[in-house]
Amino acid sequence: MTLTAPITPTAGRLTWRTALRKLVPANRKARVGLAIIGVYVLVAAVGPWIVQSLMGLSPTELTGAVLQPPSSAHPLGTTQDGTDVLAQLVVGTRTSLLVGALAAVVSTTLSVAVGLIGGYYGGTVDSVLGALTNAFLVLPGLPLVIILAGYLRGRGGPFAVALVIGLTGWAWGARSKRVQTLSLRGRDFVVGARLLGESNLRIMLVEVLPNLLPVISATLMLSLVTSILAVSGLDFLGIGDINAVSWGTMLYFAQQRQAMVSGAWWWFVPPGIAITVLGAAAGLVNFGIDELTNPRLRGARRKGAQ
Repeated sequence: MTLTAPITPTAGRLTWRTALRKLVPANRKARVGLAIIGVYVLVAAVGPWIVQSLMGLSPTELTGAVLQPPSSAHPLGTTQDGTDVLAQLVVGTRTSLLVGALAAVVSTTLSVAVGLIGGYYGGTVDSVLGALTNAFLVLPGLPLVIILAGYLRGRGGPFAVALVIGLTGWAWGARSKRVQTLSLRGRDFVVGARLLGESNLRIMLVEVLPNLLPVISATLMLSLVTSILAVSGLDFLGIGDINAVSWGTMLYFAQQRQAMVSGAWWWFVPPGIAITVLGAAAGLVNFGIDELTNPRLRGARRKGAQ
């Protein structure tokens, strides 16, 4: 009589709790990047209230102080219309982060859904979703976004543009998640869960998806930065919603009013620095995640420390 061991699908299994613990910043790069992003979020949350209610500065009020350099009354100076640059920068931080976050969430969610479903089921489902992904990959992304954003200009504001960017920017992330899912669906804990009668939906959400969290988080950070850059670029070109106060519209009006020729550096330098620092912070978080999840990078880091 042959005895068989009970199926225990736990070898190599990563639960949601363990996956989230692994994402806790364990190196300096990730901590610094997250701290900078946290400052941006804090400014976006309470900054507009502080500059408008406590400091009495308005991002849209026209004053007689035209092109004034930084002073005690206007810490970052004023524009050609007399509006306060600091108020525009702070309010623009909220707008830019919200629009970028919406686009990043939409594109990341679509990439996870397509990559996870296609990689798990394989066969015809994978072929159909793979063809859809390839179709979006070969589409001229920038011209398509410009055309759609121009058509939606004035219809839905900056959030309509965010949806366009999210709906057209998911394909590259779906490919990486599909590859990761293909490598996971044959693991012992996935096969064991399937033999135990678990539903496909539960296996994908509980067994497979936690193992994709590092890839998802890296994709989300990259999507956030690229979305903010895309929205700011569209606003700078005048294709986005120029009536909204954002980093891109600040640069747009600074360029239209020839702020560089006038020497009004305080008009266009702050939004440029804000975009640059946010991109660097997201890059630090990505580098930190790579070092935490990539065995080769972890080994190289340990050798360097020695």
